[in-house]
Amino acid sequence: MAMEVIREQQALLTGKGLSPTTIKKIVRLASLGAVRSQSINPEGFAMPVVHLLDYVAGNVRSLANAVEKLGYRIEWIKTPADIEKAQSLILPGVGHFGHCLSQFTEGGYLEPIRKHIQAGKPFLGICVGLQALFEGSEESPDVPGLSLIPGKLIRFDDCSKSVPHIGWNSAKVARTAHADDRSFYGLQDGSKYYYVHSYAVPYGVGILEAAGWTVATAKYGDEEFVGAIGRRNVLATQFHPEKSGAAGLRLLKAFLEGHEWGSPSPNMQTKPDQGLTRRVIACLDVRTNDHGDLVVTKGDQYDVREKAGTAAAGLVRNLGKPVDMARKYYDQGADEITFLNITSFRNCPLADLPMLEILRKTAESVFVPLTIGGGIRATVDADGSEVSALEVATIYFKSGADKVSIGSDAVVAALEYYDNGKRLSGQTAIELISAAYGKQAVVVSVDPKRVYVRSVGDTAHETIRTSYRGPAGEDYCWYQCTVRGGRESTDMDVQQLVQAVEAMGAGEILLNCIDKDGSNTGFDIELVREVKSCVKIPVIASSGAGTPAHFAEVFQYTGTDAALGAGMFHRGEYTVKDVKDHLVDQGLLVRRLEETSVI
Repeated sequence: MAMEVIREQQALLTGKGLSPTTIKKIVRLASLGAVRSQSINPEGFAMPVVHLLDYVAGNVRSLANAVEKLGYRIEWIKTPADIEKAQSLILPGVGHFGHCLSQFTEGGYLEPIRKHIQAGKPFLGICVGLQALFEGSEESPDVPGLSLIPGKLIRFDDCSKSVPHIGWNSAKVARTAHADDRSFYGLQDGSKYYYVHSYAVPYGVGILEAAGWTVATAKYGDEEFVGAIGRRNVLATQFHPEKSGAAGLRLLKAFLEGHEWGSPSPNMQTKPDQGLTRRVIACLDVRTNDHGDLVVTKGDQYDVREKAGTAAAGLVRNLGKPVDMARKYYDQGADEITFLNITSFRNCPLADLPMLEILRKTAESVFVPLTIGGGIRATVDADGSEVSALEVATIYFKSGADKVSIGSDAVVAALEYYDNGKRLSGQTAIELISAAYGKQAVVVSVDPKRVYVRSVGDTAHETIRTSYRGPAGEDYCWYQCTVRGGRESTDMDVQQLVQAVEAMGAGEILLNCIDKDGSNTGFDIELVREVKSCVKIPVIASSGAGTPAHFAEVFQYTGTDAALGAGMFHRGEYTVKDVKDHLVDQGLLVRRLEETSVI
């Protein structure tokens, strides 16, 4: 089995622009975790097989984990000829339409996929796997799709909303005489599913249904689009079922068992609310403690050591084990989990980094998006080989990450961007990773702090008039970007940074605030509002949350797309569910927790 894995992974990665040394390291990871399934389940019965086409499109490990959780064994498509042998075929995908379709074409996969579908064999397309079935996309006008379904994808209008469309939205089945109130592949009107895309197929009432397709739609602002579509042996989703918690697992189960139509679940919510929800994200800062163990910790203005006067004074604050806490927050209803690695493993071989094992273990039982930050940069491995930022990101994606977060290196890249007259180099970590995996895979983590001034003319930087006066009574401030965990300041304001990284291809901004970190006094509303007004991409508010009311406040007064909590969850003062219950009470739309017993 190990040799088979090596052959598969080498063939898949060769076309990704990765060095032979890095390919060997990724292959080693595959042998550790990517093929843990066996052909016999614990009860001694042979496991049914599902074929999955992996063309290195981000995190497919989580999809394999979800399928395996449901009692099926994954066999990986290695060549176009393998598709002919497949009974059930899954085509996942994230990223650029033209890039993905070109890879399919160059690899010789498009026609075998078409023949598989025409032969009446079960087919599931996910994200770009759905898009490939249509005629084409504005994203790549010269690249045709399979044209099995009429229609083309267009870009979301970003005049009044963030693009990409990232988060939890509906998949409401358009009811027809045939559909009535039955469940289509387990979809429920009241459930929410995880989407991440910039282009979508606009929904026209009755058009696709007239061709025999059943359609489930979602709304983003005033745009209604195709969230899922199916007919006979074909099912395709714009959302990611493997990242959609219990609701997504329910759809996967129905597809694998061939249950196109079923009775409505007794747990189905009776009041469907279409639209994008407010995301609540749990963040885990991970580092080694004084005994060498990886633990979750939390800083006070980035200081993670216990204060003087306590029994543990000077020691790294230990709040729990990373995998256990991630699972706890998933069970509480967290919409995403973010791991921020604040430990340097300078002498550790890249393929053996402890954070990779944390990702692998977490992805086995946590079916919401996972972000990893810290160390996503070009480096020299312990064996002396040079490894690019893209190669580092690939290793994390293969281990279970959906997004990577870039911090200090983004500031350096932004400074160079302005020094070069706002010209893109094409060689920054942000540009390389977003080009290969799509902008939704790249988060930029920003660490600004307030610098107070008496008047606008006292600085060349972008200032705001603040409601919170400075120590000497100053009425104005600007937000200075920092690097190295807030230890070093730069001559760049936060507005300059976020606009530069958006131009480079970042998909989201994780907006921290050094002044608010660990304060439990609420988010910096003025900062979030300012950054939100500067960019079109989604913004995640971070730093300062101490109560559920702080989440409601930042959503109501800034229009932020998501908000992140840490210490208040780690200390057990509030749960993620407490926050969401409060948001509902305030009239805000959230994803409600669903019982996994329906799976």
